[in-house]
Amino acid sequence: MTDKLSRRFLRKLQVVPVWLRTIIGFLLIGLGFLGFLPVLGFWMIPLGLLVLSADYRVARYLYVQWRLFWRYMRRRTGIRAKRNVH
Repeated sequence: MTDKLSRRFLRKLQVVPVWLRTIIGFLLIGLGFLGFLPVLGFWMIPLGLLVLSADYRVARYLYVQWRLFWRYMRRRTGIRAKRNVH
C-alpha cells in the first residue's frame, strides 16, 4: 500500500472499536502464516500489521520495517510494482 492509501485506510478504521480492530489484526496475522493454503495468503500479515498499527506502536514499527524491507528488495532485484494505466 502506498503511504497515502495506508493513511486513508487507518482513518476509515478509526470508527471500528479498539477491541474489534485488535481481534481482526491478530486474526489476519495468524491466518497469514497459513498462506500456503488456498484462499489464505501471506498478504494477510502486512494487512494485519496495518490494522494493529492504528493502536499499537510496536505493530506500527513492524509495518514500517516491512515496507522498507520490500522497497529495498524491489530496488535490489529491479522488480517494479505493476501499475494500472488507464
